[in-house]
Parts: sequence; C-alpha cells; structure tokens
Amino acid sequence: MGELAKKPPASPVTVTEEAKQYLTFFLAREMYAVGILNVKEIIEYGSLTEIPMMPSFIRGVINLRGAVVPVIDLAARFGGGQTEVGRRTCIIILELRDEEGRQDIGVMVDAVSEVIDIPAGEIEPPPAFGARIRADFIDGMGKVAGKFVILLNIGKVLSVDEMAMLTKVGEQNIGEVPALQAPAG
Repeated sequence: MGELAKKPPASPVTVTEEAKQYLTFFLAREMYAVGILNVKEIIEYGSLTEIPMMPSFIRGVINLRGAVVPVIDLAARFGGGQTEVGRRTCIIILELRDEEGRQDIGVMVDAVSEVIDIPAGEIEPPPAFGARIRADFIDGMGKVAGKFVILLNIGKVLSVDEMAMLTKVGEQNIGEVPALQAPAG
C-alpha cells in the first residue's frame, strides 16, 4: 500500500494535417482559390448599377435581397484590364469580418470551378517575386494535381480601407490632367 499507481507512458500525439476547403475559380486563365468559410454564395452575373467616379476595379453595386453589395472586378484589382463578361462569368459573394462587424462584397470572376480540399502540407508560402499580383494578396500556393493554385488573402485583396484610399487618390487626380500644348510653329 502507499505505492503510487504507475501510469503507462503517454503515447505520442499524432498531429494531423487537416485539409482546408477552398473554392476555386478562374481569372484570365489562371486558377485562384478562397477559403470556403468566406464564401456566402455564388450568383449569376447580372445587372450592376455603375457608380460614377469609382476606380476601374469597382464595377458597381448589386441589390442582393435588399442589401447593396459592391462588386469588385478581381482582374482589374490585380492590375489587369477589366473582365470581359462571358457565358460563365459570375459573382462570388464573400463575407468579410473586421472589428466593425461584417460586410458582404461581390467579386467578379471568369468562371467558378469547384470546391477542393488542400492539406496544409501541400501549401507553399507566397512567392517573393514573379507573381502577377502583390505578394501580400497571396496566402500561399496550393499544390493540386501537379499544378499550383493561388490561395488569396481575401482580407488584403478586398481591404475596404485600401480601396477607399485608392478611390480618394482617383478623385484627387481627376482635375489634374495636364493641359494640351499647342504645336510649335
């Protein structure tokens, strides 16, 4: 009596690489993905109400069950040209959360592909250079079937503060167009 009961040695804890789910979509023949937890719904591209004097990447707003939702053209946001509307063009409604609450923002894409699982071990860090978009917009590069999928940091891509700042810069530049000079002679 008085002896302590011996416990069996603790078995090593196995850490599982839990796969996260991503919605994949195409922009200019490049595959991108966003975390499925940010996706609220996918809707057919429809009539947008254009807002005057907005940057080219803000295509307009839509009425989503009584709520005004801004629509961002991701290709234009990444510095490319505006997306040409095609048969498969759609709008992904994403829910963003910040200290002020939540906001729905639509992103215009060429086509939605599928929902995929990507294990954490199959995600590489963002490239230091060579990507067509800013490195802070990228959470990582997911390896899927021997190809890379660009995993977007949707909080950075759709930063309301940054987009508001870009809008103000655009407004300031509107009256600053240099005057045309008359030809000499």
